[in-house]
Amino acid sequence: MIRIQNIYYMLSYAFQVLTEQGYKSLAAEKFDDAAELCAAILIRGTTAQLKRGLGREYRPRTETLPGIRGKLELAQALRSQAILKKQMVCTFDEFTIDSNMNRILKSTFLLLLKSDVTKRRKKEIRKLLAYFAEVGTVDLYAVEDWNFRYDRQNLTYRMLMTVCRLVVKGLLQTQSDGSIKMTDFLDEQRMSRLYEKFILEYYRKEWPQLRAEASQIPWALDDGVGGMLPIMQSDITLSNPDGDQVLIIDAKYYADKGNTQLQYGTRKLHSSNLYQIFTYVKNKDWSLRRRWPDHEPTVSGMLLYARTDEAVQPDDTYLMSGNRISVLTLDLDCNFTEIKSQLDQIAAGHFCLERV
Repeated sequence: MIRIQNIYYMLSYAFQVLTEQGYKSLAAEKFDDAAELCAAILIRGTTAQLKRGLGREYRPRTETLPGIRGKLELAQALRSQAILKKQMVCTFDEFTIDSNMNRILKSTFLLLLKSDVTKRRKKEIRKLLAYFAEVGTVDLYAVEDWNFRYDRQNLTYRMLMTVCRLVVKGLLQTQSDGSIKMTDFLDEQRMSRLYEKFILEYYRKEWPQLRAEASQIPWALDDGVGGMLPIMQSDITLSNPDGDQVLIIDAKYYADKGNTQLQYGTRKLHSSNLYQIFTYVKNKDWSLRRRWPDHEPTVSGMLLYARTDEAVQPDDTYLMSGNRISVLTLDLDCNFTEIKSQLDQIAAGHFCLERV
């Protein structure tokens, strides 16, 4: 399990904007469910965005005008008989707040109004919606591509769009009668991605003396031919400045399946997870030894599970073919200072360092 408050802290590391002054008071609030938390974040974020001004983008607009502007729609003008009234039908680009991201933001707020968030939140949402009068809506269930292009003009929307996606994809549940209900917790897929990003960003921020990245690992190929081989993408790779000490962390979040599997009455590790981390470690070890043939690099691996309610939790270290493979659990159902302590112990233990 995970405390709702810790979801906020995880988001804060994943999106540093949540550490700014306007959001800090959220850390002291108590939230009953994830929908309430997401609503609070969106309210604060949108309030801040309104002070900067809602983002704008060029959108095509077709209108009947007394003159020509942009592209003349002659066929449409003839059909509507606008020419008889000495008018033209034109399509032109308008720099408007009726942007795609503002539509998603407004539609998410309207969705939250139908959920079980508190009356206080709903009152705040209604006040904000007054600023979206010129913004249309969008079918949130039909939005397929959430990978927006961000630049200096709209970068402040990155976190807002992510939270909107969490609400739409991670909190909504369709009932048997076709109605929509907000769940108390984010779904496993969304929490799994947040869990990975949180751990990566935590080490980037709190352990600057280490290099933290989600790096690709090359295959140990004798002939260099591997066109059809899958990409090995690590969740978190920690390394010292020289790059000869490496810890590859595979973050696993299972809300339903559990951190172990039952085989012949005995709890065992998920074999696919163990095979995967072992493959990552051995191929990374090979690439470092090839790079430094006269050196002895140290490559270790770790399966870091989010603790569940199961009675048996993985907590072991194995020495496999010269490499250390650890299997640990991270308790997310505790005070966040304890979560930080658990993560700090992992880095300190593997690199013999102290947090700066």
